[in-house]
Order: sequence, then structure tokens, then C-alpha cells
Amino acid sequence: MKAPAKLFKALSDETRLRIFALLNHGELCVCDLMEALQLPQSTVSRHLAHLRNAGLVDGRRQGVWMYYRLTEPNTELEQILQALPLLLSQLQTGSMDQAMLHQYLTRKGQSVCS
Repeated sequence: MKAPAKLFKALSDETRLRIFALLNHGELCVCDLMEALQLPQSTVSRHLAHLRNAGLVDGRRQGVWMYYRLTEPNTELEQILQALPLLLSQLQTGSMDQAMLHQYLTRKGQSVCS
């Protein structure tokens, strides 16, 4: 029961749920998440650390920036993790986050984080 409890504890915060939903669309840089959520780097990074410690996200460094993506679920909780992004995107905050991220990534284009 410790693994599911750790998972649900990591997802018990609104900001972490928002990050989880955004990462459902693929790998994102911390700067992408900062822009979409309108939160400072320290806040986003702290919440990403919780998600990483729970085994929900993986990170890789490219220069000074960290890029994060969802891990492949390999537990009995896979159905919950697959349904969660859809449920979150149907909420007002979730759909606003998605719109902000889309607008930002469209403006950013193919440029790398700076």
C-alpha cells in the first residue's frame, strides 16, 4: 500500500495535478511549465521534484534547463493515471492551462529555452 499512497500524496496538490495534466502532451521544459502556469521557477521545480520522487515524471538536463515527461506507468494504477489527464482537462483551470501552454508554445516555435 505504500506505493499507491505515495502516488496519491504526490497528486493531492492542485499545482502538481496541473503539471501532470500538461505533461500528458509530451516532454516540456521547466520554462514551458512556468509560462503556462504563471508560476516562478522555484515553485514549478519543487512540485516537479515531488512528482519525480513518486515516480510519475522523468527529467533530463539540456544545458541549464530541465525537461520533464511522464513516466510509463507499469502498475495496477495505470488506468487511473490514463484517465486523470482527461478528467483534469475538463475542469476550467485545466482547460485554461492547456490554452496558455498552446499559446506560449505557438509563440515560442522551435526555439530552445533561454
